[in-house]
Parts: sequence; C-alpha cells; structure tokens
Amino acid sequence: MVYKGIKNIRLSDAKDPIIENYEDIIIKVTSTSICGSDLHLLHGFIPNLQMGTVIGHEAMGIVEETGKRVTKIKKGDRVIVPFPVSCGHCWFCKHDLSSQCDNSNDFGESGGVFGYGDTFGGYDGGQAEYLRVPYANFGPRIIEESLTDEQVLFATDILPTAYWGIESAGVKQGDTVVVLGCGPVGQLAQKFAWLKGAERVIAVDNIPYRLQHAQKYNKAEVINFDDYDNTGAYIKEITKGGADAVIDCVGMEGKMTAVEKIETVLRLQGGSKSAIEIASLCVRKGGTIMLVGVYGAKYNAFPLGELFSRNITLKMGQCPAHSYVDPVLKMIEDRKIDATDIITHTMPLSDGDKAYDIFEKRQDNCIKVILKP
Repeated sequence: MVYKGIKNIRLSDAKDPIIENYEDIIIKVTSTSICGSDLHLLHGFIPNLQMGTVIGHEAMGIVEETGKRVTKIKKGDRVIVPFPVSCGHCWFCKHDLSSQCDNSNDFGESGGVFGYGDTFGGYDGGQAEYLRVPYANFGPRIIEESLTDEQVLFATDILPTAYWGIESAGVKQGDTVVVLGCGPVGQLAQKFAWLKGAERVIAVDNIPYRLQHAQKYNKAEVINFDDYDNTGAYIKEITKGGADAVIDCVGMEGKMTAVEKIETVLRLQGGSKSAIEIASLCVRKGGTIMLVGVYGAKYNAFPLGELFSRNITLKMGQCPAHSYVDPVLKMIEDRKIDATDIITHTMPLSDGDKAYDIFEKRQDNCIKVILKP
C-alpha cells in the first residue's frame, strides 16, 4: 500500500527491499494491519510524507535474509516487528524510551517509525509483501508456532500502546478509568484497565457499534458523546467528582468544530482537541490524563489553565513499544489478554484499496482490518 497523495493510498508495485546495513533483516510479511494512525497519513495530517512511501507499521512474517552482524535472528524465524525503529544502544533505548531513539531518524526530533514518512525517519512500511527491518538484534521478537498471527500481530503496536497508556496513567486497584475512543487501542485499553484492578471503566465514543463492542467484550459502561451537551461535565457528575485516570485514544481526528476544521485546513491548528477538552472536564482533581492518540501541530485554546489549577498530571507520547512487547506476549501466552475480538475483517493485500475504504468510512461495523500479502 503506497502513499500517492492526500486521500490516496493505493495498492502499487514497489521495489523489493534489500539489506542496506549489517544489522538489517528482510522479512516476508505474513500478516499486517491498518492502524487508526494510518488515517492521519491518508488525510494529510502528518508532514513530510513522500510520494511512493510504503505505508504500515504493524507487521510480522518469516525472515528471508539477514545482514552479516545479525546474531539474534536467523533465516526462517517467524517474527513480529515493533513499530518504532530503534537502535537498542543509545541513551533513550537503554532507558526504556525506544520511541525516541537517537540513531534511527535523521530528519526529526523523535525516533523512527515504519511507514510514516520523513518526519519519522523515512522508512518504508509493512503493508507489503516484504519489509526491511533495521537494528534486527534489538527490535524483532521470535514467535512460537503455537501462537497464531492473529493472536500476536497486535503486539507490534496497539497492544503495547494500550498497556503503556494504562500503566503510565498509574491505574490501580479501585480506580475509575475513562477511555475516550472505542477504536482498536481504546478497546484494548479498556481490557488492560480491568487487569490493573480498575473498579469502573467508562468507554466514550459516538459510533454505536463500537460502543456495543466495548460493552459486550470489555464489560465497560458506555457513553455516546452525541447524547450530551457537555459529556465531560456529565461524566464528572456520575463519577462524583471525576475519574482517577482518563486515557485519550482519539487524537487529532476527533470530532472537529467548524472553527477547528478551517484552522486545520489553514495549518493554524493540528486537528481536533475535542477529546482533550472532554478529558480536562471529567478528570478528578489530582487525576491523570494520558494521551496515546496521535496529535499533530500546535493547538489554539488548549485548556492548560484548567489542568494547572486542578493539579492534573498530563502525560503523552509515542509508546516505547520495545519495553512492553515481552510482557504483552507473556500475557497472550498465559491467556490473560486476547485481542482477537477486535478483528472484524481479514482481507488479502490485493484488496488493500477496498480495506482502506471500509476502515476509513467505518463500514460493515469495521474495527480492525488484517491484510494478508
């Protein structure tokens, strides 16, 4: 799946990747998926995305070729590939911040990400038949044959991201947790909130079938924000003062006001901040807001004063997935977490154009699409 311009990601031929450095591997992709953050690329919200970039940062497959200095992976191994491109030996990688790797991105301040343009290192992604994986002694994890692709594929991104979001928010026994957004990461964050001992999990969205899924599979209380004039104030009321933790799994593509739409087109605003505004109203004094949804540029009328005056802790960022892959895989092996219920569509890569259309337009009750090259 190749970026051809705004609103134009299409199935196309691309050059097969080759070994470029001694620590590279090439994998033949067996499963990949479309992530909600890929829609930010489709809609033109991420700068410096070059025409012809292969998209996709959730991929796994069989090792076809290895560089001369690859010692932990061999040809024929079945591996998953965490979405950040990370060297494993810089200060950030050694201090559990692999998403901020100092050596994987010559173009921007953060670390590299597969299939996300020059701002994130300029790497081609995994929605393809083959993928080049740099720093293979650090990133990929070998997967046992007893586990299916469907069980482990999401350990590349959305499972670690959801787990990191809940853990970073400090969710503990007896907490009330609000999860904004019932897309794939939101659904998984709800599961992890219960595992961390939450007493109450409230899921917020405005898409009925996603709310129904959260209620059925995650036992969450559900709120359709279209039903209330002030959703944040309503949640504060029903929780008697607000939630201990609010996890924003929406990001910049939340419901925009008319002004935000105009400002975003003019590059005066980085997209919607509707989720942040709900979060600022429904978190309790001294509570924590954790932003795991992707945000873009600067934001006008950000509610900083409201957060400051109420001693709110605000956390955010790209998940340092390498630090969370192994614990997540252990939970999968021990049957403590199962993410397969969010898979609503499995399609061949040759139907990638149709898959993007279904995912973007939320057709056919779509939550998560897996593509099979």
